[in-house]
Amino acid sequence: MNDREFVSVFRSSKKGDTYIYVRRSQDWNELPEALRSIFGTPVHAMDLLLDRNKVLARTSGAEVLDALAEKDFYLQLPEEQDTYIVDFKRKIEQHGQ
Repeated sequence: MNDREFVSVFRSSKKGDTYIYVRRSQDWNELPEALRSIFGTPVHAMDLLLDRNKVLARTSGAEVLDALAEKDFYLQLPEEQDTYIVDFKRKIEQHGQ
């Protein structure tokens, strides 16, 4: 597990206020097909050197780095729309079958 890593942040072309954090060198085609399909075309937002102590608007550096170590991405969904999150997860599961 890395204590710091260069990451790229992309916003979804399909879902408002939805972002994905990946390693800067991550190949988009290596991410799950269901995720790529629902997320849409990634629109580059920024690159940053992320460390475990970094505080982000809706998460922490530690949470993002742990997700990158576990599944190669961190998906940030809108906070205020609980049903949106449930619907988004359901669509990912349906595409994965």
